[in-house]
Amino acid sequence: MATANDIRKGMAIIYNGDVAVVLDSQHRTPGNLRAFVQASIRSLKTGKSSDVRFSSTEKIDVVPMQTRKMEFSYKDGQDFVFSDPETYETVTLTPELVGDAKNFLVENASVTMTFVDDKAVSIEMPSSVILTVTDAPEGIRGDSANNVQKTITIETGITVQAPLFIKTGEKIKIDTRTGKYMERA
Repeated sequence: MATANDIRKGMAIIYNGDVAVVLDSQHRTPGNLRAFVQASIRSLKTGKSSDVRFSSTEKIDVVPMQTRKMEFSYKDGQDFVFSDPETYETVTLTPELVGDAKNFLVENASVTMTFVDDKAVSIEMPSSVILTVTDAPEGIRGDSANNVQKTITIETGITVQAPLFIKTGEKIKIDTRTGKYMERA
């Protein structure tokens, strides 16, 4: 059994008889009070998030988690469908669970999916992805004195700031953590 001090982001714990994923945790020691751990958790059963406070020495049940490589297959209405490249088993996730990763998902994109009790709880994108530019306005002649950027649209529909030399149809590398242009691919 672990203590509340061992709680980290991404862990699965048992809280009030329900499995919950830790979204964020902070260890605090206010002035003349005892130390505690403030955690934000999401219940797997209900999907609701809540902030909870644990005594720093409180015992916590940690639930084992498995990770698997999955590929994005297609979007079904609002939901996202992923498949296991080895077993072809499919998993459907809601937009809330996919989060900001939806801005970088294209067909056959590889992701790392985390499972608790055979239920998907989170996905992790690679640090960068290669996407095609669908709309890039022409740069204005003589507008290259400094590091001038223009707004381009990529195949997933989001807009990114990129250098003036990027043209429609080119493939570029995007950082999935910041959403910024990195280089040509």
